[in-house]
Amino acid sequence: MAQAFNLGEEFIGNNDVCLVLDDNIFYGAGLQKLLKQSVDTVVNEKKAIVFGYYVEDPERYSVAEVNKEGNVLSTEEKPKLPKSNYAIVGLYFYPNSVVEIAKNVKPSHRRELEITTVNHEYLQRQQLKLQTLSRGFAWLDIGTHEAMNEATEFVKAVEKRTSLKIACIEEIAYRMGYIDRAKLYENIQALGKNSYGNYLKKL
Repeated sequence: MAQAFNLGEEFIGNNDVCLVLDDNIFYGAGLQKLLKQSVDTVVNEKKAIVFGYYVEDPERYSVAEVNKEGNVLSTEEKPKLPKSNYAIVGLYFYPNSVVEIAKNVKPSHRRELEITTVNHEYLQRQQLKLQTLSRGFAWLDIGTHEAMNEATEFVKAVEKRTSLKIACIEEIAYRMGYIDRAKLYENIQALGKNSYGNYLKKL
């Protein structure tokens, strides 16, 4: 995962950066506010942020130990005696310094450039914070077929009960002012006649 910063160096440029694992789903009211707070922390404090979720079986995950201020004191991969119940999930915010840090990451025993190595460097610099996701949030790791099925049922249930789409890119872009009404209409026309296009028409 750390190689993403090497591959994306030109795209990142001088900006700070967020990395989200493609097999993780995050959902909950107030998530946008948490993301904004994380951006502010990275920009203003130049600290990296990992997200944590309370789990009953922390020995299955990479676990973060934190103090009252949310500063990470230690991390441990699948610990036998976990120091906390907060699993580090696939959502990370980094200052631009991550690009240079990633360049110096050496392959692990798995021959991969591990994101944990990047996080450890920020930990050593005392620049790593944990943003916890409270019980009001859902975190779904869809790395297995069973988990994929569970996530599918979760999304179907939420969308059916709320009549809203989860992570509808066109809707988000429209509501945040990234695209105007004309561009939204253009996207609807390109989609053709289907339930997704009909949903966008209601906007």
